[in-house]
Amino acid sequence: MTQLESAKKNIITPLVRSIAGKESIPASTLSKTIKQGKAVILCNNKHRLKNPCAVGFGLRTKVNANIGTSTDASGLKEELKKLNACVKYGADAVMDLSVGSCLQKIREGILKHCPIPLGTVPVYEIAVNARKNKRHFLDFGIHDILKTLEEQAKQGVDFFTIHSGVTRKSLAQIKIQPRLMGVVSRGGAILSGWIKRNNKENPFYEYFDRILDIAYAYDVTLSLGDGLRPGSIFDATDKAQIAELRILGELAQRAQSRNVQVMIEGPGHVRLNEIEKNIKLEKKLCHGAPFYVLGPLVTDIAAGYDHISSGIGAAIAASAGADFICYVTPAEHLRLPSLEDVREGVIAAKIAAHAADLVKNYKPAIEWDMNMSRARKKRDWKKQIKYSIDPERAAIFRKSSLPKESRACTMCGKYCSIKIMDESLK
Repeated sequence: MTQLESAKKNIITPLVRSIAGKESIPASTLSKTIKQGKAVILCNNKHRLKNPCAVGFGLRTKVNANIGTSTDASGLKEELKKLNACVKYGADAVMDLSVGSCLQKIREGILKHCPIPLGTVPVYEIAVNARKNKRHFLDFGIHDILKTLEEQAKQGVDFFTIHSGVTRKSLAQIKIQPRLMGVVSRGGAILSGWIKRNNKENPFYEYFDRILDIAYAYDVTLSLGDGLRPGSIFDATDKAQIAELRILGELAQRAQSRNVQVMIEGPGHVRLNEIEKNIKLEKKLCHGAPFYVLGPLVTDIAAGYDHISSGIGAAIAASAGADFICYVTPAEHLRLPSLEDVREGVIAAKIAAHAADLVKNYKPAIEWDMNMSRARKKRDWKKQIKYSIDPERAAIFRKSSLPKESRACTMCGKYCSIKIMDESLK
């Protein structure tokens, strides 16, 4: 029985009780939200997961971090270092986006050491396997798809990104309203190419019910991917993106009717003034399903600093109702992220998520800021470091420039405003 099925039967599972406790909400509230399709729990029923999490309405905004090998860099050791950094700096989930060699070995290694939910994009392995078997990477069928999904679910993968909304109908919209950047999603591009090469409908759409069978058996959450997300602010909220979103809304209802948990993925590159509109549109068309956003990036010119562009967009998106933020690193659009890039990406996304949680009036977030403000008022540096989102870096900054007046900082020194007011009010 899946978590959604239990919720529909008004059964509050031990997992729901545990997560509700961490979220500081009643278990009955979380169960009701899952029942309504407005929240999901990322936890494969075959996966002994140390830190499962829930994503959705009324919950803390969650952060996902992407790791994984590329065709140019492939090694488990380096990816495990990145995984550890993701966990250390506060990611709530991680996705293995590997397209290099030995994909099963890489995934097994990550799963073995991963205490947080793990997601994948199965079409990557499907394409890689086709090429590995000396076929064209688009030479695969429904048998290959179902085989890969079953294998990954058995391994313990907690959520799948499935690009079922890239269909003949949604792709036709690009001809009606041409794009500057076309299709930038890797999974979306693979399936767009597959449709053209085979002159058939997307098998992830055509055989969606068979995919639901596997997801139900393992309680794998389906993350319905935005294969037609905008890769430029000039393509945002266009006909293709909206057409895909409508299809995802229909598929979400089909999944929920089959007791399969589902969330929706969103853009992409979006101007500041269009972000709230995008969130409201997803909530309307997808019946309140949790929204998982990549950024969004608010400008196209921030190469090398896209974690900042993404953080700005993510804060606005989450404050408007997005539930799950996928980090973007400084290396986005330029290279495979390094260990330091991963750290920067996670921290930027965590700041955005926390800023949004303050807007959402999430009590633990408010208490966190209150504790920091009280520590600053008292010039209690140990507590200020403790309550920093990255205590390690805060401690380094403090230690690197200790002032003569130990209760001030080198920015103001003797003219510390807090010190002046403390003394004047004595």
